[in-house]
Amino acid sequence: MRPVLPLIALALTAPALAHQTRAPFTIAETGEGFAHLEEALAAAGPRGEFAQSTILIAPGTYRECAVQTWGKVTFKAITPGTVIFDGVACEDKAALVLRGRGSVVDGIIFRNINVPDGNGAGIRTEIGDLTVINSTFLNSQEGILGGEGTAQRITIDRSTFSGLGQCDQTPDCAHSIYLANKGQITVTRSRFERGRGGHYVKLRTPRVSITDNSFDDTQGRNTNYMIDLSEGGTGLIANNIFVQGRNKENWTAFIAVAAEARTYSAAGLRVEGNRASLAPGETRSPAFLADLSHQRLALGANTLGRGVRPFEVR
Repeated sequence: MRPVLPLIALALTAPALAHQTRAPFTIAETGEGFAHLEEALAAAGPRGEFAQSTILIAPGTYRECAVQTWGKVTFKAITPGTVIFDGVACEDKAALVLRGRGSVVDGIIFRNINVPDGNGAGIRTEIGDLTVINSTFLNSQEGILGGEGTAQRITIDRSTFSGLGQCDQTPDCAHSIYLANKGQITVTRSRFERGRGGHYVKLRTPRVSITDNSFDDTQGRNTNYMIDLSEGGTGLIANNIFVQGRNKENWTAFIAVAAEARTYSAAGLRVEGNRASLAPGETRSPAFLADLSHQRLALGANTLGRGVRPFEVR
């Protein structure tokens, strides 16, 4: 029997101000409403390193995008799951291009984002910490993409990634999540499914925490690893559910550590409490964890289905 994969629950709270406005985009601190997100961002200043603002977004489907260049901004759907950014990327990058001091994205759906270089994303994080909650990324080249050479902290929680990734449109693959920094990346209580190429989670960072997620690859096409810690890294991978499908570009492992470089120590990386199985009819025998770091990992007890080998050193 296939494991029951967790559903994403959306929080249904919103500030009282949200119900009083008819404008698509409202600055929570002032109550000013605007027809376009870029207009709301421009008015929410002063544009400065320490400015902070919340932009409330009314239900609807929006064919637009925005670039954040200042302060800390929260982009919040008034009702989670009813705000859709569809098919438009700023700077040929993403629906939201973030290079302020920090950002929060709450309750927004991003779909159909494609650009010429193959990296069209719902969110492109370039500067500043980032928190993404209750959000959905659909049928695009990439879900969340970013690389910053600082101790950036990124947290992704209660979000869904479906129909993402590609390896056939450009020489370099795209992935559901592809992030690099020198800080920490946390992914919790999220669902990954129906990948269209590349990895589901590809990270280049010294510390990770990937817990309580579901990875359903049964409808995947040309996918690779579920989790790829490309340059090593330590931390925790725990309490996730993995089902590997049959249509793989690389079926040899569920999780790979240091497949491209040994930039970060993987010593002590804890991998425990996970459940991993193969889709019905799959006869190949992948490793659950493939280690190329040649360091001492903390591989604990995981529940592995028939045909899944626990560990492999490469």
